Amino acid sequence: MDFSLIASSFGQVFSPLTLLYTLIGAAGGILIGSIPGLTATMGIALLVPFTYGLEFIPGVAMLLGIFCGGMYGGSIAAILIHTPGTPSAAATVLDGYPMGQKGQASRALTISLFSSFTGGIIGALIMTFLSPFISKMALKFGPAEFFALAVFGLSVIVSISGKDLVKGLITAVLGLLLATIGMDKTCAYLRFFKLRGLYDGIPFIPALIGLFAVSEVIANFEHLLTGKTSIAQTQKREGGNPIVNYLISVVKNIIPSKSDAKTILPHIFKGGLIGTFIGSIPGAGGDIAAFVSYSEAKRSSKHPEMFGKGAPEGIAAAESANNGCSGGAMIPMLSLGVPGDSNTAVLMGAFIMHGFQPGPMMYVEHLDIVYAVFGALLTANLAFLLVGMLGVNLFSKVISVERYFLIPCILVLSLVGAYAINQSMFDVYFAIVMGVLGYLLQKYGFPLSPILLALILGPLCESNIRRYMQIVDGRFAMIFTRPICLIFFGLAVISLITALLNQRKIARREAEAQAQMSSTENQLDK
Repeated sequence: MDFSLIASSFGQVFSPLTLLYTLIGAAGGILIGSIPGLTATMGIALLVPFTYGLEFIPGVAMLLGIFCGGMYGGSIAAILIHTPGTPSAAATVLDGYPMGQKGQASRALTISLFSSFTGGIIGALIMTFLSPFISKMALKFGPAEFFALAVFGLSVIVSISGKDLVKGLITAVLGLLLATIGMDKTCAYLRFFKLRGLYDGIPFIPALIGLFAVSEVIANFEHLLTGKTSIAQTQKREGGNPIVNYLISVVKNIIPSKSDAKTILPHIFKGGLIGTFIGSIPGAGGDIAAFVSYSEAKRSSKHPEMFGKGAPEGIAAAESANNGCSGGAMIPMLSLGVPGDSNTAVLMGAFIMHGFQPGPMMYVEHLDIVYAVFGALLTANLAFLLVGMLGVNLFSKVISVERYFLIPCILVLSLVGAYAINQSMFDVYFAIVMGVLGYLLQKYGFPLSPILLALILGPLCESNIRRYMQIVDGRFAMIFTRPICLIFFGLAVISLITALLNQRKIARREAEAQAQMSSTENQLDK
């Protein structure tokens, strides 16, 4: 590796103009990511034509700023309004929203920001130094390996099912059934509902918005009618000079408290590595990586019973993983010419538009450009850190807004986001239907996350097993001769066993706590 070339290439990135464009991109990415339905992919796609008049490095730096900022921005809506701003923030909802409801929205946003930044830096550094090696591993993935990856991902359902495993499995099966709706990818047969809006299957973003945002609006509207509170009023007024208080808070927003940092750091590093690895597999993505990392954090935690109730480890694991994917997804795009996800697919178009064809020859003919892209990704993570730490206090004030104003705003924003994906009213109606379904499921104690994970992994699982069965003429046992498949199957078994043991541990600790509480009440009565 030519370190002098790396230094000179990084020097192009740290020019004032490039830094300004990166900062603008990061701010726009955070804004887009925090609005349910407006994904980073959409933001990148909208701005690609505007970069045509710019030099290549400043233009790509701005797009990478949107990419990284959008990945973090999704956690803002997840923490504050129970709605993942992007699909990759779906796992953040599990502990981010409960922490916000406890009056700790600023703490949750700080943990999310620090974890997102650290995970993103891990992904960028791995991309810089190990991309050729990892891209060779990614080439080994075929239909069988993708099926095994999907099976491993589905094993996470046990970890995110909450107290009642049976209800979690029921909602997972419901999600898998919903994932089969639409045109069969193998034989082009239309299954179940002959509605034009469902030809391509369940519209994922509207389903996400409906399950989390619309269902939450319905629940809060019910609470308003019954006089119960649902959205916490959490902000405290501080005395003294407001400017000084703001500057102090900005500094505090960069790094979590000492106790939080000690708790979350191991999960951040694991999440960053998991996210980079899964992100480097074309067709995977941040949503799968976030759930896998969350499951691993819960498996290895000394207090698994705290997950789902506002555990900082849950936020850290999910956010470090989905931001680690930003570096991971760039690896196959640059080294193989195969985009790792939808974001890098659009970025690849920007490269081609500027006259650079991503692929193996990039490392031969344009190595300086490759290194400059590495530097731009590192800078993009620094840019969203700066914007995020300036905005944490502002973001956290959202839940201080009076509920009578906040609930309608969330509903309008959510439905606009559902419409913006395909400019289709069908998606709006579908989001409302899914919202009613989500509300009813939550009302009767059924968790929503297993449905979401099943909707993500169901199509991946089905399409790849069918392709593999066609390749091997129906001999399914052949899959056990493939080393990568055996690794993922083994991980799935380990995940299931440890998740079940954790469930038993949680039940035992809750029973002990209940018995201790009953004993204390009896003593007080005496």
